[in-house]
Amino acid sequence: MTIVATDVTRLRDRFTPWGLGLLALAIRLWHLGSPKGFVFDEVYYAQNANSLLHHGVELDPKSGAAHFIVHPPVGKWVIAAGIKLFGYHEFGWRFSGALLGAVSIVMIYFIAQRLFNNYFLSLSAGILMSADGLHLVMSRTALLDIFLMFFTLLGFFFLLRSQHYAAGISLGLAAATKWSGIYYLAAYLLFTLYVEYRRNRALEIDNPIAALIREKLLKRITQYIFIPLAVYLVSWAGWFVNTSGYDRNWAQSQPHSFFSFIPGPIRSFWHYQSEIYNFHTTLTSSHPYAANAWSWLIMARPTSFYYQSPKGCGVPACAQEVLALGTPLLWWSGVAAIAVTFGYWIARREWQSGLLLLSLAAGYLPWFAWQKRTVFNFYTIAFEPFVILLIVYCLAKFLEPNEQGVVPKLRRNASYGFLAVIVLNFLYFLPLYFGSVITYSHWSSLMWFPSWI
Repeated sequence: MTIVATDVTRLRDRFTPWGLGLLALAIRLWHLGSPKGFVFDEVYYAQNANSLLHHGVELDPKSGAAHFIVHPPVGKWVIAAGIKLFGYHEFGWRFSGALLGAVSIVMIYFIAQRLFNNYFLSLSAGILMSADGLHLVMSRTALLDIFLMFFTLLGFFFLLRSQHYAAGISLGLAAATKWSGIYYLAAYLLFTLYVEYRRNRALEIDNPIAALIREKLLKRITQYIFIPLAVYLVSWAGWFVNTSGYDRNWAQSQPHSFFSFIPGPIRSFWHYQSEIYNFHTTLTSSHPYAANAWSWLIMARPTSFYYQSPKGCGVPACAQEVLALGTPLLWWSGVAAIAVTFGYWIARREWQSGLLLLSLAAGYLPWFAWQKRTVFNFYTIAFEPFVILLIVYCLAKFLEPNEQGVVPKLRRNASYGFLAVIVLNFLYFLPLYFGSVITYSHWSSLMWFPSWI
């Protein structure tokens, strides 16, 4: 009987994450080509991806002139892979996001398994990510943020396994998708150095800081700075190879520059990067769905990606919207989980709580420095996995055995009930995630707050 039970457990552990992933992929591929046309910023990223596929650089699809592009190429190359496979249409440019969105659900299962070594908690992490509306919407839309989230989570996956070179490559891909991936590189570099310092102290090594500098500092800098930098530079290979990219020949217009001894492409590249930096630090244009970072976690102002008033719902007034709204009860639970986890970290200093809070901070706190910049609520997808893992951490504490070594039945049932409520809340808002055509009165009932409209 023990052998049979062990075999069943192994099968369960093996097939559960992939079952979650396949179900998530099926949901993301269902009617992926709807709505038709470009949704929100797909008008930029899908066109950029198609241009990369055919020209190696981003060119205007009508004039053929070089575009000033404010994000690195990796995310657009991933979108281009879907276009290459299926064609330049809605399904093609949205496919890669759907695929990697589903894979990220598999990853969070294994990450939770590594953090908590518990089947139910690993399953909970997979269910919670599967039941987040923001994750679903971003997986079905060709924007860059789903790829930033994926590569960041992949870096975290390797970090937990002390595979630092792989972590550096993954986080380099994140930074080569959006610059905000740099914050994770800095955070995890400091984390690994702190871990080494603590290890040296535990081993009672004389002068643990000197030992850290001597034995690990250069290696960690290589893994979390030099390798990601190399990945970033390689991601711009198309720009270096082609002379038709934006600012590619800028250095030729500066023949008497003090830095003229530096090769022209390198000077042009540096100028281009400085222009991108200036854009990001001065972007203050108004937008009806701009949302300050203070409001992100409570989903105060979710971004509407698409809205139409079509016919075909059986009544005169119909509505069709794609709203990048995180499942409200999940995110509100996440706010409580952040506070509870911080309390546990203060009291117990457990490495899981510290690392998860650090990961959340790396993705979230930098945005508070840009109070006047135009930012959006859907940026939260980058650190959404860590909000979910913080909830799972709190579940782990809630389900700790009592003095008799038993988890009270009431607590187990409460945990099941919590997951069920989150899933039901997700299903309730499903028409907004799929962009389904519904009656206007139904749509109005889904607008819980005026700020969602």
